[in-house]
Amino acid sequence: MTTTDLTTVHIDQFFPHPPAKVWRVLTEPDLIARWLLPGDFRLEIGHRYTMRAQAMPGTGFSGTIQAEVLDFEEERMLRLGWRDAAEDSPSTADWTITWTLAAEGTGTRLFLTHDGFDPDSPLQQRARSIMGGGWQSIVSDRLAQVLRDL
Repeated sequence: MTTTDLTTVHIDQFFPHPPAKVWRVLTEPDLIARWLLPGDFRLEIGHRYTMRAQAMPGTGFSGTIQAEVLDFEEERMLRLGWRDAAEDSPSTADWTITWTLAAEGTGTRLFLTHDGFDPDSPLQQRARSIMGGGWQSIVSDRLAQVLRDL
């Protein structure tokens, strides 16, 4: 995680699996549910779906994420919009999650960019700090385990 950029979380992780396999884990709903959260994901620009996570009152996060597929390039990039679904949430989170895959040898380098954090909002900065560590764990542990199990 980059600590000097207060608007973004960056993750860079290598997996000894080809891009096609990593892409499956990022885009197949049953596999997404194993490493992230269940939801009605469809790889279709404009598709909206909901995911439910644990609420984090200290950050203003309600626990319900409204997500939307913003863009994708097969086996190369997936961009999602994430918003807190609670209308009365003190968090004004309007984030973009971008997964970028790059073939590297016989494996894949996966980059995650989670941006849109307000550098002037203490709640958003707390969320950024928590999510930076959370994303690192999710990618290096849970996503990696699903890849190993395939």
